Amino acid sequence: MRLFSDTITTLENALSYSALKQRVIAQNIANADTPNYKAKSVSFKSVFQSTAGFEPEAKRTDPRHIPFAGRMQQHPGVVTIKTNYSYNHNGNGVDVDKEMADLAANQIYYNAVTDLLSGKFQTLHSVIKGGK
Repeated sequence: MRLFSDTITTLENALSYSALKQRVIAQNIANADTPNYKAKSVSFKSVFQSTAGFEPEAKRTDPRHIPFAGRMQQHPGVVTIKTNYSYNHNGNGVDVDKEMADLAANQIYYNAVTDLLSGKFQTLHSVIKGGK
């Protein structure tokens, strides 16, 4: 059952990532005409490490050995500001076409994750009902 709960936790983190990315993209689009506004982005690398990067279990054979920590801290992602881009004459760093493409890709990602999560819950429901 632990594998099942780890899968749900991973999918929950994926939804958190998608929600954070949605907020950041929406903020970028809303500030497309704001002078000197710099676009923000969400780092996927930290999300992947937090959801898939489990540390191995280890047994300390000597008390002087460094203890292994438990599971890595889970968080939806890291928001960074892209300071080296300027797409408008007023110093604004938002490329609306790129943001709209990212928005569409994030929507597809969100739909895929919710479909997977729904399938996991349907499987659990089937098991509880005894396969009926």
